Amino acid sequence: MDDDLVAKYAAEAKAAMEAEAHRRIAETVDPEEETRLRNLSLASVMDTVHAVPALLARLGPVRAALDGHGGGVALTAWATGTSGLDLVLDLTGACLSCGAAPGTLEGVKTDLENDPEVERVRFSTSLLDTFDDLGREFILAHGAVEFVDPPE
Repeated sequence: MDDDLVAKYAAEAKAAMEAEAHRRIAETVDPEEETRLRNLSLASVMDTVHAVPALLARLGPVRAALDGHGGGVALTAWATGTSGLDLVLDLTGACLSCGAAPGTLEGVKTDLENDPEVERVRFSTSLLDTFDDLGREFILAHGAVEFVDPPE
């Protein structure tokens, strides 16, 4: 009984947070442009100025955190893998060294890997340099993401 109640409240809280995130995103973006960007083939825009906006348009509630806190993502490197794009990203702006970065990174990874054109999302090791030793240890232990040295 108690587990059912906890699950019910957790589901209600998640739905409320997602609704609030969608409301906040809707306040700051042009819905027609977002639809256009979401409908673009990622492979066709990777070497253009549309790459990052197209990636952002594919994010779910984590987008509200990025936008609301003055952060974003940067495309550090990309390649075509066996079943889709292999992306290496970085966080930008206020998201650097934020205590919520592990959750943000995981949200970005999950949302983008849900796109059928994306095979894998990893993050640049340079992002780790923005954290102090404790923050770096925490993000490596709890970030649920992989860090790589991007090709030069």
